[in-house]
This record gives sequence, C-alpha cells and structure tokens, in this order.
Amino acid sequence: MELLIEYGYLGVFVASFLAATILPFSSEVVLIGVLLGGASYWPCMAAATLGNFLGGMTCYWLGMVGKVEWIRKYLRLDIAKLERVQKWVKGKGSWTGFWVFLPGVGDFIAVALGFLRADIKIVAISMFLGKALRYWVLMELVYKIRDVIA
Repeated sequence: MELLIEYGYLGVFVASFLAATILPFSSEVVLIGVLLGGASYWPCMAAATLGNFLGGMTCYWLGMVGKVEWIRKYLRLDIAKLERVQKWVKGKGSWTGFWVFLPGVGDFIAVALGFLRADIKIVAISMFLGKALRYWVLMELVYKIRDVIA
C-alpha cells in the first residue's frame, strides 16, 4: 500500500483498477493516503473513478467471454454466488451496473451483467456514475474529518 501511495495519482489509479478486478484490498486506503499527503482533489477523483471503472468493465468483459475457469482463476469468484447474483440481476436491466461499487457483491454484478450480455453502453454509464458517486462521498468524508481534526 505504501508503494502505491508514494506513486500518487498513478498509485490511486492502479489501486482502484486492481481492487475492482483481482486483488482483495481496498483502494480507499491508497486514495486517503494520497489525499492526506496533499494531492489535489480532482486528479484523485479522476484517477480513482477511472481506474475502478476500468476494473469493473474488465469484470464485465470476463463475464461476457463466459469462461467460468477464467472467472475462477483471475477473479476468484464463487461460481454458486455468481449464479445467484445473475438470477437477481436478470430482468432488472443494465442500470444495475450502478451497484457495481458495492463491496462484496459488486464484482459479481459486473460479471453477471457480462454473462447476460447487458447493454454495454448503459452498463458503462451506470457503473461510472456509481463508482464516481462512491469516491466523491468518500473524498468529502475525508475532507470533513480532516477539517474537524485539524
């Protein structure tokens, strides 16, 4: 984590991308470290949102390819849970991409949307909005807490 924090905006981007795909860690730790290190608000917001969005779209793509062995190998997702999420997503539409930011279930939603061949444009827009909202709320909280402590 410290190495990624030292790389600033690039570290935020990489952490956000990897957290949305293959690594079980929180990009928020890197983002907060970079913010508290004096980085600018909007470049952090852009790096975190874009990295996490591209990671989420990678999960969508792996679902679209539909190779269960890849999903097990690269994303380490429980296939039984994926099937349950897929049943839940089915019929709810491409806008469920908004909820991909949720911890614990977001990767499953992205992969399920890919399996179901959900409209990629709507998935991309809704996923981007959800991830942007998540990071915006987090960053606002960091600044509010920092102002209270300072």
